[in-house]
Amino acid sequence: MTARSGMRSFALLTASGLCAALTFSGTAAAHADTCDTGDTPEKILLKGSTTASYFWDDASGRAGDTGLPASGKPMQKGMAASPSWPLMTEGYVIYKGKKMPFFVGDRGPGEPSSRGIMLDLDGKTFAELTGGRFNPNTLYVNGNGGLGHIKIDYVITKWGPGLGKKNHPVPFSTRAWAERDNNPAKPPKPEPTATPTATPTTTPAGTPAATG
Repeated sequence: MTARSGMRSFALLTASGLCAALTFSGTAAAHADTCDTGDTPEKILLKGSTTASYFWDDASGRAGDTGLPASGKPMQKGMAASPSWPLMTEGYVIYKGKKMPFFVGDRGPGEPSSRGIMLDLDGKTFAELTGGRFNPNTLYVNGNGGLGHIKIDYVITKWGPGLGKKNHPVPFSTRAWAERDNNPAKPPKPEPTATPTATPTTTPAGTPAATG
């Protein structure tokens, strides 16, 4: 599939009207390379921040639907569209402390990516993040105060095997999605672990020393 259609982008724009402890600064990588999600820390390959919109391409032609996803997989919760990352790239997003997984199964946003909207989340995930409800009849998210775009933090835990840029996202118009990236971003460096400093014990003046 090619770029997200202008119709859907306009509709979403109109609609606008875990590791929560991870820190991000723009698209600069923070200094950590694992996220403790339980028993086994997971590898962090890239992290940053961007603006996300939402989509639901089920080939129904509704709400700017541009056809089945480029990966060939059916539209589903957890599928995201990226303008430059390889298909089947995996990771998660964080929005106001809520963490949701995703995999790249489609291409987009198209023109909106030139305006800094670098990730399309599926409508069901977007609804859960924003406290709304995904309407399967209209393919829009209702009940979230009209949000159509949100600022999110993203974490990549696995790069897809195909074409695409293995680094911070770039606009669809750059055609980075059509090129093989043999020089992926270096994973963020781990934060140094602080070693507690022992506090020396002192004897108050005038206190007799202990004897054996």
